[in-house]
Amino acid sequence: MTSSPIPSSSQPFLENEQQPTIPTKNSKKLALIPLIFIIFFEVSGGPYGAEAAIGAAGPFLAILGFLIFPFIWSVPEALVTAELATTFPGNGGFVIWADKAFGPFWGSLMGSWKLLSAICNLASYPVLCLDYVKLVFPVLGSGFPRYIAIFLITMLLSFLNYLGLSIVGYTAVVLGVLSLCPFWLITLFSVPRIDVSRWLSLGQMGVEKDWNLFFNTLFWNLNFWDNASTLAGEVEQPQKTFPKALFSAGIVTCLSYVLPILGTTGAVPLVQSEWTSGYFANLAAMIAGNWLKYWMEVGIVLSVIGLYEAQLSSCAYQVLGMAEMGLLPGLFGVRSEWFNTPWVGILVPTLVALVVSYMTFTDIVSSVNFLYSLGMLLEFASFLWLRRTMPDAKRPYQVPLSMPGLVVMCFIPSCFLVYIMVVAHRTVYIVSALLTVFAIAWYFFMEFCKTKMWFGFESVDQDKVDDEIF
Repeated sequence: MTSSPIPSSSQPFLENEQQPTIPTKNSKKLALIPLIFIIFFEVSGGPYGAEAAIGAAGPFLAILGFLIFPFIWSVPEALVTAELATTFPGNGGFVIWADKAFGPFWGSLMGSWKLLSAICNLASYPVLCLDYVKLVFPVLGSGFPRYIAIFLITMLLSFLNYLGLSIVGYTAVVLGVLSLCPFWLITLFSVPRIDVSRWLSLGQMGVEKDWNLFFNTLFWNLNFWDNASTLAGEVEQPQKTFPKALFSAGIVTCLSYVLPILGTTGAVPLVQSEWTSGYFANLAAMIAGNWLKYWMEVGIVLSVIGLYEAQLSSCAYQVLGMAEMGLLPGLFGVRSEWFNTPWVGILVPTLVALVVSYMTFTDIVSSVNFLYSLGMLLEFASFLWLRRTMPDAKRPYQVPLSMPGLVVMCFIPSCFLVYIMVVAHRTVYIVSALLTVFAIAWYFFMEFCKTKMWFGFESVDQDKVDDEIF
């Protein structure tokens, strides 16, 4: 493959520079509304799966968690994403940020951590879907029928992603509205039955709090704000669109958790052991009738489609961006001639996710959170270092804080990241350590392949890049 520099869309621009036009086969770029719902599905997709927070710590702490956690975690992550995604608006997102801050080794390691966590997250969605659907079709709860269902769901949803990012975006809008409808309804039906004193419950007597499950559930339901940054090269006017989309998606996400949890915990006496994945459907039957339960079952299927499509898009374009940066062989950046989608970037995460999806939902969530925490610590460090070392780079959106304020903003969520890692199970430590060793070995293997010219790699003309930046 002939060598070429990273597309200039992935470089920051000085104040007096104009952003160059990037030629592309696909003229259809993601607009604001589809991007809002892709981010919504990257992060949330609705309160499906949030029940475990109440089962782990009771209504009061769960409500408090979903009210406070967005401010100490989601907002800082979204602000960092808004600044860096508009400064480096290229496919690859956070991989580009780490590479610019600390060099290709750290860019590759960031890519490996985030990609592995995203693939684990991808694998969780068919599992979550079946946890709800088995309430209507018990045969899908275990055994061979469950394995077949996971396989068919995974392959079908991956094919939809292959049809194009614009289709994924507008599909996400429709799925977002339809999947949230049953939660708006259960909230409305709950209002006449609400007993405010139930919100203050710290849990049932004799039931120990599971802090590991509680914080992992909060984290899993409110992270991945930066994932959409890997699509920046496919977004219409990313410097203007990303900040608006992140702000709007933040409002939709927070309300989608807080309102249904307030409604249902206030309307129904607490039976803490029943608050597990899928319990919202049973609550719908108790509060409004079986018709809403079945609608919620349909809603989770629609939500999983949106979650899966958004997550797989992020994975695919991250792989594409890493190929454009020369961190992966050029083969990984091949696009479909029919739909202009990175089909290799879609296929590889799909196959890995199929293997991971046969783990339990709780194990998947813990593995996702640990690997993602490693990546986020590197991301915060990259953000601070780039602000310090590239003060003259044009930032279409800039977090309105001085360096001390930025350090505090990043330090608070970083403490939470460390906590998530400390309370992980021993198995998660072992798996994460092995995957990290694999990621490091992969980087040096890729460097060895470059010297031997075993694969074609895109290469970066660093002098030209420096001229464009400075």
